[in-house]
Amino acid sequence: MKDEPIALSSPSITDAERDAVAAVLQTSRLSLGPRAEAFEALVAKRAGRRFGISVNSGTSGLHLCIKTLGIGEGDEVITTPFTFVATTNCILQERAKPVFVDIDQESYNLDAEAIEAAITPRTKALLPVNVFGNCAFMDRYEAIARKHGLAMIEDCCEALGGALGARPAGNFGQCGVFGFYPNKQITTGEGGMIVTDSEEIRDLCVCLRNQGRDSMVWLSHSRLGHNYRMSEIQAALGEAQMHRLDEILVKRRQAAAMYNQVLAEVEQVHLPPMADPHKASWFVYVIRLADAFTETDRDAVMCHLRQAGVGCGNYFPPVHLQPYVMEALGTRASDFPVTEAVAARTIALPFFADITTEQIRRVGTELQKALTRVHTKKPSG
Repeated sequence: MKDEPIALSSPSITDAERDAVAAVLQTSRLSLGPRAEAFEALVAKRAGRRFGISVNSGTSGLHLCIKTLGIGEGDEVITTPFTFVATTNCILQERAKPVFVDIDQESYNLDAEAIEAAITPRTKALLPVNVFGNCAFMDRYEAIARKHGLAMIEDCCEALGGALGARPAGNFGQCGVFGFYPNKQITTGEGGMIVTDSEEIRDLCVCLRNQGRDSMVWLSHSRLGHNYRMSEIQAALGEAQMHRLDEILVKRRQAAAMYNQVLAEVEQVHLPPMADPHKASWFVYVIRLADAFTETDRDAVMCHLRQAGVGCGNYFPPVHLQPYVMEALGTRASDFPVTEAVAARTIALPFFADITTEQIRRVGTELQKALTRVHTKKPSG
């Protein structure tokens, strides 16, 4: 009998979430209601912030932060080329310029040593990412931003529940943004959350997410805004998930620890880097193949895994090599060699709260088969 496929990701949904959504459907309030307010308070508290502003995606949240901080045409924002494209898109949407800095090979986050060399008189903000949930260097980025009088937006879309020392993800810079897509630690289906201590940022984001309304007077709009609202249905799902966040984080940490154990003796693989595995909020479990493997080899390994029913993904293709980014910014191959070397060899393996030990062991077995197959096909010396 053929083994069941193992999905790359799967949300952790229980009767608590289903009951919460059903309860909203018994009311007449499906938007801008008490469930969103409760969800906002829970996420803000977890991030150690005063305010939470729910939105319909992490991308929308990042976009509102860019707008709220007054970043626009001609401004430069230093960010990473090793992330999901939304981080860069939000800068481009306001006609500002993303300025990429290469990553640190040990953490996959921005190379803190390289940031200051990229600062120019046009630099207005830093937009670092907690890549794969790793909070490494967020305090150093914040110190650099303060030293140079720059704003900092923390893209913590992948890091809810993580921490760097005593400070939780979302606690760095003027504001942070979480994402709740179904592959994240918790989900609202689609959705995001801005967190901040600034009343001004809170008020502007609340206005801009709701078509530019800055009062409860219906059809009165003081600014050009967007429909970035989160529904009460989504918020109820997120609120229920927040009450289970610690349980979910424990399961994900246990799954990561099991993967580390299963893959510990596989010499061709670098295990995921985390600043503190015990405080990490594992978003995905991404391995990196040894330098002897090429991007073609990596793709062949992924092909084998998929044929064996094992979900996988190439997290992340370099943003600066996306065709539209190359056209807009003039970036090209070899601009950021560490990013390109890492991106050519990374593989996201199946990872979710309820993954079983048997599934992880099967992934490990199929991965070793794939590595052996690719290795035997490589020409010798």
